[in-house]
Amino acid sequence: MDINKLANPHVAAMSAYVPGMQPTEPGWVKLNTNELPYAPSPKVIEVIQAELANDAVSLRLYPNPNSAPLREAVAKHHHLNFDQVLIGNGADDVLNLLCRTFASAEKSIGMTVPSYSLYQVLAAAQGAQMENIEFDRSMELPQNAIKSCPANLFFLTNPNAPTGKSFSNDEIRKAANGFSGIFVVDETYAPFAEENAVGLLSEIPNLVIVRSFSKAFGLAGLRVGYALSSPGIIDLLDRVRDSYNVDRLAQAAALAAISHSYYYEDIANHVRDLRDRMEAWYRELGWFVYKSSANFHFVEPLNFNGESGLEVSKSLFEHLHEQKILVRSFPKHALTKSFLRISLGSESEMETLKGAIKSWQKTL
Repeated sequence: MDINKLANPHVAAMSAYVPGMQPTEPGWVKLNTNELPYAPSPKVIEVIQAELANDAVSLRLYPNPNSAPLREAVAKHHHLNFDQVLIGNGADDVLNLLCRTFASAEKSIGMTVPSYSLYQVLAAAQGAQMENIEFDRSMELPQNAIKSCPANLFFLTNPNAPTGKSFSNDEIRKAANGFSGIFVVDETYAPFAEENAVGLLSEIPNLVIVRSFSKAFGLAGLRVGYALSSPGIIDLLDRVRDSYNVDRLAQAAALAAISHSYYYEDIANHVRDLRDRMEAWYRELGWFVYKSSANFHFVEPLNFNGESGLEVSKSLFEHLHEQKILVRSFPKHALTKSFLRISLGSESEMETLKGAIKSWQKTL
């Protein structure tokens, strides 16, 4: 029996999303998936331990079906109302709900390229056509192309991944106001940026903002994200949400984290300081690096002859891998193939990275 023939044709034809490598053995310096290099707030640990007390008896009960206490806390954090928030099993779950609600074979999805490649997988799973709007090397936001895009749903990652480049609220306002569908600003990395688009929700009715607890709150292992939008859009997303979509431990941890946000503000400030120092170091090497508003850099390494390109970035990627340092490469796109995306780790991890880069330069 050919199982593929039993599947929906658009599913049989699609490829799964490939995340960054998650090593199973110790000893790696992980700078490939932009996780926070620090432990979560002590309050998070306390509430998880409380949930697991008494032989973890609470785990026999279902979690709050719509994460109501967390939803209320997120609304308060952003000075919004309860009905303007939806909690997801990670930001990816929210992106999936958006596609379920607003995309189909007849309703296409738009995105800027390069950007988060999961959008393409979600479009394929929905049988929706993808409308790609390409950046050039300047990474200036192509506002006119977005406004004229025929898609019913559009994803803009801000700050952009993989470059870290951010777009101002004025640029977002101009692009979103001219777009006739649902305009999504994926703000996974916004806590590290100088500006965010939450204030635009009151003036742009078709705007959805997606946030994550995986990066700035250090909870990638628990999977919590959320959407902010108008009550009407949130109500539509809630209709296709899986029941009990966020487990008890994740709800408790995220609630503790956002209630202890000042703990994370200090960490974000440290990440920004390290970001500035690392950017200066890359520039001292003579490398091109995009000005980042996220917790990573997108760098274009040079070889001994001052040359860049796919072979140069591949050489450094492989050298770092041999040193058990993981970074991310994007060799399939003309704009990204000569670059590597390198997360901001701890101070000691960045010193290890610097040493490995210097040893690579000596091999050239």
